[in-house]
Amino acid sequence: MAASTVLLLLSAPAALAAEGSNGPSEAVFVAQLMVLLLVGRLLGEALLRMGQPAIMGQLMAGLLLGPSLLGALFPDLQHAIFPPSKEQKAMLDAVAQFGVLLILLMTGMETDLALVKRSSRASIAASVSGVIIPFALGFALGEFLPDAMIPDPDKRLITSLFLGTALSIASVKIVATVVREMNFLRRTVGQVIIGSAIVDDTIGWIIIAVIFGLALKGHVDPFSIAQSVIGTIAFMAFSLTIGRRVVSFIIRWVNDTFVSELAVITAILLIMGAMALTTSLIGVHTVLGAFVAGILIGESPLLTRHIEDELRGLIVAFFMPVFFGTAGLGADLTVLKDPNLLLLTCGLILIATVGKFGGAFLGGELGGLSRREALALATGMNARGSTEVIVATIGLSMGALSQDLFTMIVTMAILTTLAMPPTLRWALGRVPIRKEEKERLEREEQDAKGFVSNMERLLVAIDDSANGRFAARVAGMVAGTTAMPTTVMHVTPGRKTGGRKADGKAPSSDEKEAAQQAAESAAQLLRDTASQVANDETEGGEKKEAEKLDVTVLTNKTTEAEVVAKEAEKGYDMMVVGLQNTTLRGHKFNTDVTQLATGFEGPLTIVEARDGHIKDPAHAGLSILVPVNGTGPSRRAAEVAISMARATRAPVTALYVAPPKQNGARARTKQMADAVLKDIVKLGETYDVAAAPALRAEKNADDAILKEAAKHRHNLIVIGVERRPGKELFLGETATAVLEKSDRSIVFVVS
Repeated sequence: MAASTVLLLLSAPAALAAEGSNGPSEAVFVAQLMVLLLVGRLLGEALLRMGQPAIMGQLMAGLLLGPSLLGALFPDLQHAIFPPSKEQKAMLDAVAQFGVLLILLMTGMETDLALVKRSSRASIAASVSGVIIPFALGFALGEFLPDAMIPDPDKRLITSLFLGTALSIASVKIVATVVREMNFLRRTVGQVIIGSAIVDDTIGWIIIAVIFGLALKGHVDPFSIAQSVIGTIAFMAFSLTIGRRVVSFIIRWVNDTFVSELAVITAILLIMGAMALTTSLIGVHTVLGAFVAGILIGESPLLTRHIEDELRGLIVAFFMPVFFGTAGLGADLTVLKDPNLLLLTCGLILIATVGKFGGAFLGGELGGLSRREALALATGMNARGSTEVIVATIGLSMGALSQDLFTMIVTMAILTTLAMPPTLRWALGRVPIRKEEKERLEREEQDAKGFVSNMERLLVAIDDSANGRFAARVAGMVAGTTAMPTTVMHVTPGRKTGGRKADGKAPSSDEKEAAQQAAESAAQLLRDTASQVANDETEGGEKKEAEKLDVTVLTNKTTEAEVVAKEAEKGYDMMVVGLQNTTLRGHKFNTDVTQLATGFEGPLTIVEARDGHIKDPAHAGLSILVPVNGTGPSRRAAEVAISMARATRAPVTALYVAPPKQNGARARTKQMADAVLKDIVKLGETYDVAAAPALRAEKNADDAILKEAAKHRHNLIVIGVERRPGKELFLGETATAVLEKSDRSIVFVVS
């Protein structure tokens, strides 16, 4: 089936060309895309099944369809599919060039600056050393090449700079793929390898941008170099400071304002285009703008996995096969029949391999890695892959590289990339795991499947009561652990749509100002609480600075379900509710709380402040009790409780309530209780929180909870519950009884 489809696609352009069209043919263009997509996908799948990167299959598809194979065996057919006319080539090149920008955008989005910071010493040392040595060797090679291999002998310096860059930069995409496949992505050596590749890529695109600027001017002098370098530094400095906030604001505004589908993706593409044009205006290559745009977009707290996957799907499925296929079409491996060129290509590969391996190995040891870790690092950094192909394509398009040099670099990229996966697997398999690394991995594994750690955005619905302020404080404790963006929505119970009172009158300006001040005050309390969250220690024992929380304030809102539902469409993972009158007659939730819960389909945290937390909601101490029973809701409540304990260093007790003694069931109950409590204690230890286990045998769980709270003077009970069917908000008999009887503050985690 696949073979017949390929033959059909191969013959279609020839038939179309035979019809005698003089200008560029849209039909031929579509057929070219289909051929590249199909052959690239098939070869990519085949290589992937052999443990090789799919990108290499896409590049090989271009080689097979180009002069290297199809052109050598069936030149007429190859020319019919890919006509040599400039007009026809331009159509395919336009897609490929835009694809380069999108590939660099995706690479930037996958760049984890936090990872680089965590492994900064080893990553930077390995990257700098691993770039300088092969760059110097590649530059020297360019200076000694015969004039016949240089496009313009008068611009030999530009060619030498391109060769040095092509030999020195690792492919972060290839490296990350193999490290992820080996489950080494979170290992220390895996993070150093990825971090080094990220630094490599960043250095590479800056160098390429500067070289491109020099080449455009046609000559190299101190003024040209200074202009390109200063322009690049200014662009990077602006982007990573003010630009970061601007990009985050744009994505948030589009996400919260537009109702059309995938509007954020349009915004991302516009940001990429604007930054690419900016780098072009300052005289450097557009790839730098696209790459930096990807970094800033990837750091946006509102970039949901869904949006990221949609964009990545388009790039991986369409633009990558077309770009790498087009790059393969431009290489002609038949020139390697010349013994001199073949020998020179082997020398290029040897210089690239030895230079990169030696430089990265030396940098790894200087960065504090063991010899085995440095060996794995040097092996992983030796894959050139996609990055070198992009560099070579840019060099060829601007006349800095000849066709022969382009073919040599593509050959080097293919062979070093194909050799990397098996050698890296061997090297990684020899790296032992350290004790502190094992503890960090356990914590990250817990984060990956956690409830709080996977939240990306928080909604807080409060009024100006003491309970509302305590709810803002609780939200700050939760949001501060992961610095998640938070929206404080000040609501006025009893108001109608548009904020009107029950009598239909609009609120006065004084009332609006008071609501605004109350909301701002609650938001500030939330920020202050988040900033006090105890910072986690890094692997080296250094403290990380607490990130400033991004808080948005909304006022003049009502508790109507439609209002909440509309706001919830912007994408929130949990809503925290705190109103003055949470309950009616002590045990039923009032209408306002029910309406808020009805309008929000996700998890809820309903806060009921009592006693000291009413008197001083911002500063009253905490002593937390969290009942657990092994269910999902109770464990999620335990996560919230532990997050609050992390933020305040408050004591926390995990209580398991067992039924009274029953014949034959006591042992099973004890085993279950021990397992559940052990899990919560381990969860607390993961975040440096000492959760004390407690076991009580009571007929009524609410009595056991209240007795335990009284015995150890806990002033906050965190209970995990589920919503029960019905018009009114009902969370179960135990929750209702605790709500009615307790004189302690309560936090219901509803999921």
